Amino acid sequence: MFNDNRIIPVIIISDEKKAVPLAKAIWDGGLSCMEITLRTKQAADCIKAIRIGFPSMHVYAGTVLTVNQVDEVVGAGAECVVTPGLNQLVVSKCREKKIPVVPGCCTPTEIEQALSLGIDIIKFFPAEAAGGCKMIRALSAPYGNVRFVPTGGIDISNVNNYLTIKSVLACGGSWMAPDEWIKNGQFENVYNSVKETLTLINQN
Repeated sequence: MFNDNRIIPVIIISDEKKAVPLAKAIWDGGLSCMEITLRTKQAADCIKAIRIGFPSMHVYAGTVLTVNQVDEVVGAGAECVVTPGLNQLVVSKCREKKIPVVPGCCTPTEIEQALSLGIDIIKFFPAEAAGGCKMIRALSAPYGNVRFVPTGGIDISNVNNYLTIKSVLACGGSWMAPDEWIKNGQFENVYNSVKETLTLINQN
């Protein structure tokens, strides 16, 4: 489900016309997946634009909060649903729609709720605020079969700290394609940032 490079650009985008050029910049930089968050009204349209205009890119839908949003992003072509918290109604809807779901969890209780639903890949969010690498290592001891996708407060300065943890499957972050670059059409900056990130993590 996640790309081999273990990095997921987390995107806030409000202009459908910029969706495909953004996806191409990320792809050309060396990544084959991206998460578009439902923090704008145009997010689902942007997912659809990429799935049609750049179908090689794997597109996940993030910040999914409701069952109606699950319907919306599945209809747009999203390949995975990512949520900030653990909402059993959303999980059930994803199961109904046969789309993978990665719910947000940051406590033992939430992890056990996820496991009871048959989920063993979770989004550790908000990563830095919830204890970062130290917390993930602590949680990994009793929950050895859980794989974490930390997101929140991660950037090029600390991403390798997370990726060295055996239980971390991938990391998500917005540093490779910040809102300002997208709004200004600075896709060369996105390309360069993705390349820089991959060079960094591949050196370790």
